[in-house]
Amino acid sequence: MIFGREDILLNNIAWFLRRSPVFAVFGAGDYRVQPVFVDDVAELAVRAGQTDEALELDAAGPETFTFDELVRLTARSVGSRARLLHARPGLGLMLGRLMGYAVRDVVITRDEIEGLMAGLLVSDKALECATSLRVWLRENGDTLGKSYASELRRHYK
Repeated sequence: MIFGREDILLNNIAWFLRRSPVFAVFGAGDYRVQPVFVDDVAELAVRAGQTDEALELDAAGPETFTFDELVRLTARSVGSRARLLHARPGLGLMLGRLMGYAVRDVVITRDEIEGLMAGLLVSDKALECATSLRVWLRENGDTLGKSYASELRRHYK
């Protein structure tokens, strides 16, 4: 999960938190994520490109959160009072599709939900990236989620 000024996922979580009295979290929200800052990923790619060695690197940030913790931290950072509701993944997908119609975008897909809940966004290897999401949110929470970032418009139009 990459975060930064122009990312889509964290920005849109914040956007929905700013505008809705409730926010649906898939399942128990206890699956882990390890957000990584986009500039850290870029630096890692440049370093990797400067060697002829075969490398295997994990681009992962220094903090691990449950998804529930990530949403709550984001809500606090943007001043949201949205209530978190835990929903079965199928119901969450249906709600995501309804929200997608409202914003004319694909908000979430079944594959994204399954990957998130399967813990694919964490690493058990040595960390290569150092930027703290907590610190970044403290510094950028006032602007995060002010406008919606459309996946479709950004990549297909």
